[in-house]
Amino acid sequence: MNWITKIIKASEKIKTAIHKRASKEDIANSDWTSCCKGPILKKDLEQNLWVCPDCNKHHRIKPKQRFDIFFGKNNYEIFKTPIPKDDPLDWTDSKSYKDRLKSARKKTGMDCGMMVVAGTINNIKITAVASDFEFLGASMAAAEGEAFLYGIQHAIENKTPFVCFSSGGGMRMMESLISLSQMTRTTIAINELKKNNLPYLVCLTDPTAGGITASYAMLGDLHIAESDHALIAFAGARVIEGTVKESLPENFQKSSYVQKTGFVDLILNRTDLREKIGMLISILLNKDPVIRSEENETSENSQSLTKAAS
Repeated sequence: MNWITKIIKASEKIKTAIHKRASKEDIANSDWTSCCKGPILKKDLEQNLWVCPDCNKHHRIKPKQRFDIFFGKNNYEIFKTPIPKDDPLDWTDSKSYKDRLKSARKKTGMDCGMMVVAGTINNIKITAVASDFEFLGASMAAAEGEAFLYGIQHAIENKTPFVCFSSGGGMRMMESLISLSQMTRTTIAINELKKNNLPYLVCLTDPTAGGITASYAMLGDLHIAESDHALIAFAGARVIEGTVKESLPENFQKSSYVQKTGFVDLILNRTDLREKIGMLISILLNKDPVIRSEENETSENSQSLTKAAS
């Protein structure tokens, strides 16, 4: 066999290997996903609330999955929020914005990147909002702004606390200043909520960054990070490092570091969010918190929650 034949055969093997590589769609439809120790069954991960039992990585979840955990499976009402006109600026890059929206809606089953619901914890009615990172990176545009304002209005009219599960990379470039204006709109809405003496709690999930961090995600009465490895940032670490010309501290922009700098009040695992947030809301509303059992809630934890709420 001469060297030309060897090269041809080798290239054919490479082409075959590339052809057989799983696509993103194949991976999404697979029964398996990957984590610290390699492949893991999705059903096993789901039983642990999508948290890896070995490394404690909190895998990203959809709003419905989050609310099933937070309120109980299907134990909440999903609201249909207003949807403004698509693509107001007629944006096109490698593909049109309308096509991107169409793909995102098909992929997630949502009209926009935010879901607004109402449910009950500890006999307290709560309005909540969560973002889907699979919907264009959970970026904020006019439709998401309308959803957030709808949730705030519902909370004010029904006198309920408002819980925000933040996620996303910031404002959506395809809507330019229309998108940036949502930072102001959500800020004004939150101020109205606070004028009505209603608690606003933010659960910062991985990742929360950009204009989301610079607006509604940092205006809560309490800021709770989901796990100690959630990314909470404004600009990217590489951008900052390139600007200041210095190396950044270890775990920079991770929730454990952000807590030390005072931007996060509590760090909780996903398994504890329902119970602890329920207790915090009870404390803020001067209602008796419901504690499941003495084994699950020590007096030290209770004191730390009361301190955070105060």
